[in-house]
Amino acid sequence: MTKFERRGEHLAGPNEIAISSRMNGLRAGVLGANDGIVSMAALLVGVAAAAPTEGALLVAGIAGISAGALSMGIGEYVSVSSQRDAERAQIEREKSWQDSRPEWELKQLVELNMKTGMSEEVARAAASEQMEHDALGIHALMHLGIDPEQFTNPWTAGTASLLAFTVGGIIPTATILLVPNTWAIAATFAAVLVALAITGLTSARVAHSSKRKALMRNLAGGSLAMLVTYGIGALLGTQVL
Repeated sequence: MTKFERRGEHLAGPNEIAISSRMNGLRAGVLGANDGIVSMAALLVGVAAAAPTEGALLVAGIAGISAGALSMGIGEYVSVSSQRDAERAQIEREKSWQDSRPEWELKQLVELNMKTGMSEEVARAAASEQMEHDALGIHALMHLGIDPEQFTNPWTAGTASLLAFTVGGIIPTATILLVPNTWAIAATFAAVLVALAITGLTSARVAHSSKRKALMRNLAGGSLAMLVTYGIGALLGTQVL
């Protein structure tokens, strides 16, 4: 918990603080697993429709999970690293402004406080107290929307995405390989819908959002992806193979 959360914890309930701190973990974890489930299910169903052999599905499964997990992990690492570098650069600029133009920074903070509904007199008194306590921290938070004590770790985010995609991708891969050919595609559809229901409900629970909306989005998106790739695979299997 950062000092800004500690400072306002008497105003915010534990769930409000928890939601903010868990958003990055939610994205890298639950949503990474969701990507693995949908991506691999769509890929394997398409391959199964075109060339329903165990060898082709095994190669597609291994290649798909490897490529997808590495892509997710590296992409998340690069994205978070770029975001962190940009935020640190903004913090450094803010720090230089604090040293070179303190009067202007005070005026800016007064205006920001007034936008929250304070009168000018109250906003000026609050800004003076805030500047005395932690000028850089309060400006970073109110002006830039950055908490200088809470930067996301790109290694953590990248690793979480890689592992989450791998775990999610194993579900449709294992299903389509282990179930007899006659029922493989239907069983994969069913397994994927169950897995997507779990990730949708989990994300809604963590974020305290609508479970119904999260569930419907996941099921509709996953179903559409599998149906489209199945149709493409069936068409290519007929026309090409």
